[in-house]
Order: sequence, then structure tokens, then C-alpha cells
Amino acid sequence: MPQGRFSRFSLLKKKDLATMYGMAERRHGLLFHLFDVVLNIVIILAVVGLIRTFLVSPFRVEGNSMTDTLEHQEYIIINKFAYYVGDPVRGDVVVFRPPNDRDKHYVKRIIGTPGDTVIIRSGKVYLKVAGTEDEVELTEPYLNERNSGHTYQHPPSSGNTREVSFEVPEGQYFLLGDNRQGSLDSRSFTPTSFVEAEEISGRVWFVALPISKIHALEPPEYGI
Repeated sequence: MPQGRFSRFSLLKKKDLATMYGMAERRHGLLFHLFDVVLNIVIILAVVGLIRTFLVSPFRVEGNSMTDTLEHQEYIIINKFAYYVGDPVRGDVVVFRPPNDRDKHYVKRIIGTPGDTVIIRSGKVYLKVAGTEDEVELTEPYLNERNSGHTYQHPPSSGNTREVSFEVPEGQYFLLGDNRQGSLDSRSFTPTSFVEAEEISGRVWFVALPISKIHALEPPEYGI
């Protein structure tokens, strides 16, 4: 074969090999890039899932049962971690699943803790704190003018001032909405008035939306 033709053939082969090598590199680079993107998405979703499961989670308020503390359609952030390291306490506003409908989540305020006796009489709430026999009236500064002094037995807007009491079992809680005349809560739950500790998802940490209403929820001072 003439020298010139051999040289041209060799040159073409080298160009083809270089082209194939370049294409292989690009494919490798593209596959590596796609793998990197997918891996990052998986890691992000895993982190978000862990955070939502064990630390904090968003929740949208539906209804007016917590007026004026929380309003309809507000977005709140729930602190779940708090109840991994401690127990719910009186005054906490919490998200939970009620005993009469485990498929739904409610938001209410803890009034009675394990061992307490909650007494509703003449529109007011009284407590016998666990381990005591003294009955004290619960001071509730978070109630608005319409609801202060107007806590009645079920139905909440009945105006029935007859006394009713609830002895809170161990490991369970008694909850009321801040809108006492418009809240379905422990006064009306069935088959039991109480919510088990494991059904409480977390404590309401702060209001996130709308932006104009961003604020943290401060625990009330009952002085009990």
C-alpha cells in the first residue's frame, strides 16, 4: 500500500477513536451528573422526612375552634421533638388525633394532665391538680371576651351551667379549644373524653403564615 494512503488511513482511525472516546466521556459525564442529581434528591427527601417525623412539621389550621389564639387557614409549625424528651404540660397548644376520629388531626389546648380532675361549673373551669384535694379556678388569659367565663358542657354553646367533672387517667390528657362556645373537644369526644399521649403529634411552636401574623406561642402562667 502506498505510504500516503496508509498515513491517511491511520489518521482517520485516530480521529474516529478520538471521537468515540470523547462521546464515551460525555456519556459517562452525563450519567454521573444524573446519578449525582438523583442521589442529592434522595438525600434531601430523606432529611426532610426525618425532620418532619421527629423534629418539626407544618400544619394548617382549619376552623375557628382556637380563636383568638389561632385563626382559620393559618399555617403553624409543630415541635415534635419536645415530646420525645419531655411530657405535654398544661397550657400547651397541641396537634393530636381525637379518640372519635383517628383519621383527622385537631389542634386544642391541654387543660388536664394525668391524675387531674377537671371541673366545669357555671361557665368556668376548676382543677384538682394531681395529688391534691384543693379545687382552684383556672385563670385563662388567652380566652377572648366572648368565651371568658363561658365554658359549658357539651354541646359547647348550650349555656348549660350544670357541673360536670372529668378525672384524667394516667397517660391521657383533657383538651379544650380556646373558642369555648364553638369547639368540639374533650367535652364531646367519644368513646372517651381523653386523648392518649401517643396520639399527640407535637406542640404548636409558632404561627408561620400569614407573614403579618408570625409569632411564637408563649406558655400561659397558671400559678398552680
